Formats: sequence, structure tokens, C-alpha cells
Amino acid sequence: MFDLIGKVMGAARKYTVLDYGFFKFLMITFGMLLSIYFRETVLGFIWLVWAVFVISAVWMIWKIFKYTKQ
Repeated sequence: MFDLIGKVMGAARKYTVLDYGFFKFLMITFGMLLSIYFRETVLGFIWLVWAVFVISAVWMIWKIFKYTKQ
């Protein structure tokens, strides 16, 4: 198991910005497909999705300001 994690981490270190962009697009479209097929289930905990979104957005904005001040 740890060998697989090491291999995946090694491969991820070689990713380019374009690779990460495609990965993000993959995750977004996968989430959209899941929400289409499981609409009623997703609506039951939409507040959690919004909370994760807001926390992630604040975290990224804080990181951007932190790294641009240096």
C-alpha cells in the first residue's frame, strides 16, 4: 500500500500546470455527474458542500496574500 502511495506521489511531482488543470477539470466534472445522478441525496447535505467551498476559498485567498507579501 505504501509503495503505491510513493509511486503516485513520485508521479505527481512530475505534473505540469496543465496536468493539474486537467485534473481539476476532471474532479469538477465528476462532481457534477455525481450531483446529477444523486440529486436528492446531494440536496440533503448541500450546506456541507457550501461550507467546504467557503473554507477552501478563504484558505486559498489567505495563501495567495501570504505568498505575494514575501
